[in-house]
Amino acid sequence: MLQICLSSCGDDDLKKAAKLSEKVALNRDRTTGVDIIYSDSAKVKAQGFAPILDKVTPANGAIYQEMPKGVKINFIDEITTKIKGSITSDYAIMKDTEKLTIFRRNVVVVNENMTFNTEELVWDQNKKLFLSPKGVVTKPDGTVLNAVDFTATEDFNFINWKNGSGETYVPDNFGE
Repeated sequence: MLQICLSSCGDDDLKKAAKLSEKVALNRDRTTGVDIIYSDSAKVKAQGFAPILDKVTPANGAIYQEMPKGVKINFIDEITTKIKGSITSDYAIMKDTEKLTIFRRNVVVVNENMTFNTEELVWDQNKKLFLSPKGVVTKPDGTVLNAVDFTATEDFNFINWKNGSGETYVPDNFGE
């Protein structure tokens, strides 16, 4: 037994498809080997490196910049101009209109006080805060904390989290 199924598109279906494709059209400008400087009040605060930076202009909606191959950002000490910390991730997106940068996949923040590992970290330029739903904080003394609702100031000098749990290092002479 042989069964044949035939289908056709009428003019109305083609018009609908054309309208749909117009709505999702976008323009993408790609730059490779990107070196980004972030400054505030003429002082360099950070320097970022991305192998690929795509500037995406959707037909409808706000322009954004995407780093599909990841990014590394070094935080610069204003006085010594030395690197005082860094953020790396496998993917990042900058939403200029909302003033948000979202780091995703294998996000690692390092400074002299801690290392923070997470799968998502958001930098809110308006609030001047970094935010993450959860992650792991490791301190130089060996303390390891699971942090929920993590927040940090832009310089990571003040960090806060809720519902944390973990292991801490207590020296042998504690309480003496």
